[in-house]
Order: sequence, then structure tokens, then C-alpha cells
Amino acid sequence: MTEHTIPQSGHAVPTVFTQAQLDWLPWLEPFPEAALTERHWAGLVDASRAKSPYFMLLVRDPDILQARTKTDKDIFYNPEAGLPRAERELAAAAASRLNGCIYCASVHARFATHFSKRGDDVQRLLDDGLTADLGPRWNAITSASAALSATPSSFGAAHVAALRAQGLDDAAIVDVINGAAFFNWANRLMLSLGEPELPTT
Repeated sequence: MTEHTIPQSGHAVPTVFTQAQLDWLPWLEPFPEAALTERHWAGLVDASRAKSPYFMLLVRDPDILQARTKTDKDIFYNPEAGLPRAERELAAAAASRLNGCIYCASVHARFATHFSKRGDDVQRLLDDGLTADLGPRWNAITSASAALSATPSSFGAAHVAALRAQGLDDAAIVDVINGAAFFNWANRLMLSLGEPELPTT
């Protein structure tokens, strides 16, 4: 994997998109775990997130973090109708690839591979970007996700028609929109607060 080392920190930062597990280095001091109150723990939703420097930055505003996390979980984990999980993850990976968020792209590409068993196609998205030919259905999903990520007003009737032509109903189309839109926002937040790094172990 291509990487560079930041001289002042010694951290190895990946410079290409990957499905490998990455760490994330915050540029600000995370909230100290010992100082978490009941309100902070409620904001984290999952106690295990106290081990994440990203969530320990966001927990400084626990009410907003709680709303953010519950929205995230509903978009990606709600099994009622809509898109299969693999394609929700694909929408997030496509948005992250367009926005240049190596960390988020790695997470959601890995999930897309896990749930779809189409690792070569997912890697093609990472390697070639949004021009990659992933087949008609996935092309429609990544095209819609890219349009929403580039500028929401560029998403329109043609994208909806392309998704419908591939068999997506209203609930599935909403899942594409939600997955891409959520990570279009999340990418910008993560890119402004830190950077990915290669694990040290």
C-alpha cells in the first residue's frame, strides 16, 4: 500500500484507497474517557465507541452525536424494505471515494465486499473511481451517489429513472440517497478533524 510518513509524528498515512483496516489520527485532543458522564455515554450510543478517537471528539456535543449515530444506524442497519445492506454500503463507499475520504471509503468498501461477495468490483471502484464499470445496477447506484456528493442539485429525475430501471423501488431509492447524503456530510467532518493512518500492529 502506498503511504507517506509525517516527519513530526512518525505516523504512516495511506495515500491510496484500500479495503484494509485503517486507524484514524485526530488533529484535536479527544475528550478524556475518564470524564465521560451519563449524558456522554448516552450520546455514544454504543459504549465501545469510547475507544474511537473520532467519536471521542464528537462526544463533546453528546446530544448531536446521539442523533448522528442513531441516524447512521437506521440508514445502514434497518432491515425493513429498501436496499440490501451491501448496496447501502456501496452508496457510502462511492460518496467517500468521490470526496477523497480514504478512511470512510475503506470502512464501507470492506462492508460492501463482505455483504456482496463482490470484492473485485468494490476494489475497482476504489482503484478507478466513479468511472468504474460495476454492472448496470451498481453503476446506477454509484452514479446517483456521485451526483449527490458533487452537488445535491445535480441529482435528478434521470438518476431516479436509472435506479428504477434496475428494479429499485421508492424505499430502495431513499436508501441510496440516505447512504450517499449521510456520508457526503460525514466525509467532510472526518476530513476536517484528522487523517487516516496505517495500524502500528
